[in-house]
Amino acid sequence: MQQPSLGYVRARLKRGALALTVVSSAAAAHLASSGFLWAHETSMQAASAGAASPRLASSSDNRTSPITGWLIFCHRYPDECTVDPSQPAVIEMTSAIWQTVRTINQRVNRSIKAITDQEHWGVGDRWDYPADGYGDCEDFQLLKRKLLVRHGLPRRALRMTVVIDDEGLGHAVLMMRTTAGEFVLDNKRDAILPPDQTGYTYIKREGDTAAAWVSLGEPSPVATANQ
Repeated sequence: MQQPSLGYVRARLKRGALALTVVSSAAAAHLASSGFLWAHETSMQAASAGAASPRLASSSDNRTSPITGWLIFCHRYPDECTVDPSQPAVIEMTSAIWQTVRTINQRVNRSIKAITDQEHWGVGDRWDYPADGYGDCEDFQLLKRKLLVRHGLPRRALRMTVVIDDEGLGHAVLMMRTTAGEFVLDNKRDAILPPDQTGYTYIKREGDTAAAWVSLGEPSPVATANQ
């Protein structure tokens, strides 16, 4: 898919933020077949919510438990999971920032070899940096965020996000929240796309006010997607 131009990004700024996909429990149930432990966690949470499409709740009511792999990652790298409320929750998009994000996204995608956690670590799910050049989807996105933060972008505006991908499987992406809208960094493609152009169903992501993750109900600026 073609990479959006800076002109497109600027046009989005005039139209406002994107509406993320509303997730039903039936859609989330597809995660159980993905083989990820976090997929199982998500389908269980969705089942407990009932079959109706969820209504938008307040940020406190919308909180949900993080993925187990994320909790273990945060125990090893606590600074990577701390929410600093003094940081902006939205990136002021410029041509320079857009180019930096595109460069880092492409560099990581092309330098890391995709491999499952079972092949890599001998476990079903492990969130970590791909220091040896191998990793699965969340490892790609964690490295991208680390590099973007080094380039001055606020971590608070770069949220790890869990989705059902276009094959119906659990997947992790990095959601970048900007004044031009939200954009998805993905290891499946180099193009950085708005959420509604990925073909994914968004379930939950990191919150931007506390360590808790946030479930996706109706469109919300703090809603997150589940993998």
